[in-house]
Amino acid sequence: MLTEKELHDVPETTLDMARLPRHIAIIMDGNGRWAQARGLQRAEGHVEGVNTVRRITEEASRLGIDFLTLYTFSTENWNRPAQEVDALMHLIVLAIERETPDLIKNRVRLRVIGDLSRMPLHALQRLQRCEAETAAGTGLTLVLAISYSSRWEITDAARRIAAQTADGTLSPADITPDTVAQNLATSFMPDPDLLIRTGGDMRFSNFMLWQIAYSEIYVTDTYWPDFTTSHFRRAIADFQSRQRRFGLTGEQVS
Repeated sequence: MLTEKELHDVPETTLDMARLPRHIAIIMDGNGRWAQARGLQRAEGHVEGVNTVRRITEEASRLGIDFLTLYTFSTENWNRPAQEVDALMHLIVLAIERETPDLIKNRVRLRVIGDLSRMPLHALQRLQRCEAETAAGTGLTLVLAISYSSRWEITDAARRIAAQTADGTLSPADITPDTVAQNLATSFMPDPDLLIRTGGDMRFSNFMLWQIAYSEIYVTDTYWPDFTTSHFRRAIADFQSRQRRFGLTGEQVS
């Protein structure tokens, strides 16, 4: 791994463009703490966090990343104060309304994963419209995990597999890890190569637990609203400094 000094400033020219992670997932944490540290309402941290989403999405698209998944709203977040939840749903809709033209212009395709049955109808409909309007995008796929949790996703996959065995289209003896993966909400994309968590907490928060089995993990104390394109490139540079072994020895990989 690179040292903090080595990671201080990573211009694009230092990245190996042939070894970019194909899929980067981000736990965007610290919006509320960023606001509270400035004497602001938590909602103002979420507003600033949306600006960071735009900044990092544009950078990922420019670099040529194939998939960027953002942990936007967890199933557990529904338990937050109603005022904050309402503000977040409103902000998501406003952001999608604002960003859709640029997503189309930059060939970015939007996908949404999660338990969308819990979403307010107006927010869900706008998200679905944006998915349809950007479906022809051939560049970055931006995946928003909304009303998402890994335990929900794995439980839902188990139900799907159980239904297939019940109707005789799948034998229990034929169930493999690939069977599970094909029934997850993320079946349309590869597992994350790199998982970034902002805000300094050392936990996965019920996010993509199946998919990150061999992801490289990068945690920064920087709150999400302060996370810049330079921070993003630092995470990629750190990823490129590691040897991915997937259970093998270093000698086998070499």
